[in-house]
Amino acid sequence: MIRKAVKDDEAAIRACAENAYVRYVAAIGRKPAPMVADFASQIAAGHAYVAMDGDDDLQGFIVFFPQEDHMFLENVAVQPAATGRGIGKSLVQFCEDEARRLGLGAVHLYTNEKMTDNLAIYPHLGYTVVDRRTEDGFNRVFFEKHLG
Repeated sequence: MIRKAVKDDEAAIRACAENAYVRYVAAIGRKPAPMVADFASQIAAGHAYVAMDGDDDLQGFIVFFPQEDHMFLENVAVQPAATGRGIGKSLVQFCEDEARRLGLGAVHLYTNEKMTDNLAIYPHLGYTVVDRRTEDGFNRVFFEKHLG
C-alpha cells in the first residue's frame, strides 16, 4: 500500500534512505544527496509517500512534486531486503499517475553517475537520458519520461 507520509514516518524513511544508499558512499566519496535530505520538510510539504507492507512496515518511499509543466521525482528508495518485489517500480508508477492526474506531461529526475543500478533501471521504465552535468559537487545523469 502506498500512502502519503506522516511525521511519524520520518525515522523509517531516513533509515530506508541510509540502508538503500550506503553502498554508494565509497564510490561517490561522500553521502549522496538522498541520504542527507530534509525529510521532515518534505513530509510536511506533502511531497513524500511511503510503501508499506501488510505488517505496516515501511518497504520504500518516494519524494516528488510538480514543477512547472512536469513532475520532479526527487528521491525513491527501497529497503535492501525488499528489493526485487516491484516496490520501486510501483512507487515510480504512483508518481507518474499523480503527474497525469495533475495534467503534467512528463516526469523529470536525476541520479548520480555512480549509481549504476539506477542508470539501468530508469531506461527500462521508459526514461531517457537528457543531460549529464555536475551539481553541488555530484556528477548527475538527468532523465525524462514523457507521459502519454
